[in-house]
This record gives sequence, C-alpha cells and structure tokens, in this order.
Amino acid sequence: MNFIGWIIVGGLLGWIASKVMNTDAQQGIFLNVVVGIIGAFLGGLVIAPLLGTGTINDGDFSLGSLGVSFLGAVVLLAIANLVFRGRAR
Repeated sequence: MNFIGWIIVGGLLGWIASKVMNTDAQQGIFLNVVVGIIGAFLGGLVIAPLLGTGTINDGDFSLGSLGVSFLGAVVLLAIANLVFRGRAR
C-alpha cells in the first residue's frame, strides 16, 4: 500500500508543480507522476537535509515532507525548462 500511496502523492505533487511552472499542457498524467516521484527523490537528497525534514520516500507524509517533495518537483521542472528552452515542444 505504501508504493501505491507514493505514486498517488507523487502524481499529485507533480501535477501541482506542472501547474505552477505552466508546463501542464505539454505533459500528460504519466509525466506528472514521473516528475513528482523524481522530484520527491531529488528533494529528499538535496533539500531535506538542509531543512531537517523527511520525505515521502521515507514514508513520512507530513506537511514538511510534502513541501520538500513539491520543491524538488518544481526544481526538476525548472531545470528541464532550462535544458529544453528553445527546442520545439
């Protein structure tokens, strides 16, 4: 059940991040889930130690861990926009 919850929460966080970064029209539900999960992983590696919080990867579904995972997804989308800027989408 933890894996299914991880996919659902990751998908929701990826979708919200894509709305914030205005990339929702360019990606579907699958990429939203991928961005959410990879963003949560990256947020757990980089942002969580700086803030001293857990991540959804650890099974911690607190407000701090959701915020860290969301920030990781936003940073991932920002990096992707920088890399693919100027290319036809």
